[in-house]
Amino acid sequence: MADFDVIVIGGGPGGYVAAIRCAQLGLKTACVDEYVNEKGAPSLGGVCLNIGCIPSKALLDTTHHYYRAQHEFADHGIKTKDLSINIATMMKRKKKVVDTLTEGVSMLFLKHKVTWLKGRGVLAGDNRVCVTEHVKGAESQEYQANNIIIATGSTPVELEGVPDDDKIVNSTGALSFDEVPKRLGVIGGGVVGLELGSVWSRLGSKTTVLVRGDKFLKTVDQQIAKAVQADLEQQGMKICIGAKLVSVKATAKQVTVIYKDAEGEKKLHVDRLLVATGRTPNSGDLGVDVVGLAVDRRGFIEVDDDCRTNLPGVYAIGDVVRGPMLAHKASEEGVAVAERIAGQQPEVNYGVIPFVVYTWPELAWVGATREQLQADGVDFKEGVFPFAANGRAHASGDTNGLVKILSEAKTDKIIGVHIYGPNASELISEAVIAMEYSASAEDIARIVHAHPTLSEALHEAALAVDGRTIHI
Repeated sequence: MADFDVIVIGGGPGGYVAAIRCAQLGLKTACVDEYVNEKGAPSLGGVCLNIGCIPSKALLDTTHHYYRAQHEFADHGIKTKDLSINIATMMKRKKKVVDTLTEGVSMLFLKHKVTWLKGRGVLAGDNRVCVTEHVKGAESQEYQANNIIIATGSTPVELEGVPDDDKIVNSTGALSFDEVPKRLGVIGGGVVGLELGSVWSRLGSKTTVLVRGDKFLKTVDQQIAKAVQADLEQQGMKICIGAKLVSVKATAKQVTVIYKDAEGEKKLHVDRLLVATGRTPNSGDLGVDVVGLAVDRRGFIEVDDDCRTNLPGVYAIGDVVRGPMLAHKASEEGVAVAERIAGQQPEVNYGVIPFVVYTWPELAWVGATREQLQADGVDFKEGVFPFAANGRAHASGDTNGLVKILSEAKTDKIIGVHIYGPNASELISEAVIAMEYSASAEDIARIVHAHPTLSEALHEAALAVDGRTIHI
């Protein structure tokens, strides 16, 4: 007889959500998680809650307030004399946010009677999981399950040739600087590089971002990508496009990065260097070879449309499988797998998963870009509306950015929405709902939006698709 109906390996936003949903459906569930926090104590929530999404947003929020106080409060008549920031206090607040949410997950496990197995989980074959606790000399314990869900997430990519030095960090290290570096270098112009680069740039660090490709944010609508780049550079961040890394050398005083761009070889001297060149799936230490679990050449576990692996009763979700490495994608896959195990027939619509970059202004999008539609030969219409023509944006002093809606030329069905502006991460939800229900641009155009709100920019962009915007 099996010990559990379901064992989930990994307690991040994919794993813990899957475990809770399984328990809600009446399945006897356990979740194995190996993460320990800086005090050496087990902590649920995975990378996202402990050293990723949540702490980075806490720092982004704090530094956004500080930047506005420095550069924008005077316009509101607010005087700030001898403004300063205490980094230790900022980090203490970040830790409180993380502790609150990770402890909340453990309370949810208690509420739903999910068994938390604290330690490292490895596949042992025949739907067995071998768990080793984080105690010196602890013996492994095997558990049998009718179903296993692998949700082990991902880790930062390590670049060859980059020395092991405490001045060189990945995303985890960049969340915990004890002082503002005078000069910060960032290798990688993706989400992590731009967000953490923004954190320290706002506090006064001279920040340089090296982007290997010939385009900035190449997967983003390029009209918007250019606007993002211009704003970040105006805020003090230097962005180098087409910068191919040659070498990295660390001395006692600084880190020297040599890179090559269209103008030739160049040197960058920094006090701290953040390597943010992507993430790789955590599948290497799962025992995949022992049990015969199919993994592709990049380390992603191979799954079908329902997240089933090649092993009976074994599923995989989140960063460790195909698709975008997003916490909300992992969570939805976790819910769907739990419901499939319980005999239901859920679906995850991968075509309407929103993406967000938490710079300021924020960037969010769902669906296709203009460039993708042109490359695919799709006939489409386009509506664009700037926040500079939005009343609420003027009232709050956040007029940078724009909204773009793309719809099919014949049917007017919305196929892409791109928002670069204040609170874009929240505004994108209306677009996701619209696309989930196959709405047309005219549908959004005919919905009454409250005034004055930022959402009116989305309304006006929908009007612009048919050339009838009101405020420009």
